[in-house]
Amino acid sequence: MNKVPLGEFEEIVLLTVAILFDEAYGVSIKKEIEDRLDRKVSVGAMQTALRRMEKKGFLDSRFGEATQIRGGKRKRYFRVTPYGKRVLASVRDNRNQLWEAIPKIAFEFK
Repeated sequence: MNKVPLGEFEEIVLLTVAILFDEAYGVSIKKEIEDRLDRKVSVGAMQTALRRMEKKGFLDSRFGEATQIRGGKRKRYFRVTPYGKRVLASVRDNRNQLWEAIPKIAFEFK
């Protein structure tokens, strides 16, 4: 699993879905990323990433109940799959290995 095709933005979205757990739907994911990372997120890019990761098997989704507040439209809730968790763990492990390989002298600035 070392060669998992997961870009930085996908990783952020996937981690955010995990953070939000049962409340991970489009607007809440966008808001959480923007609040936590002080980073603007385009709805289109986020929706594309969510669909792509669902297709890859990193996420699954379900529809919530229709509400009058949303004009009868149902929210689509996302959840990290067991495979998605393994992918995140692999990415984290790879990053940690890279950090651990940096010689201390590399960050000794004069």
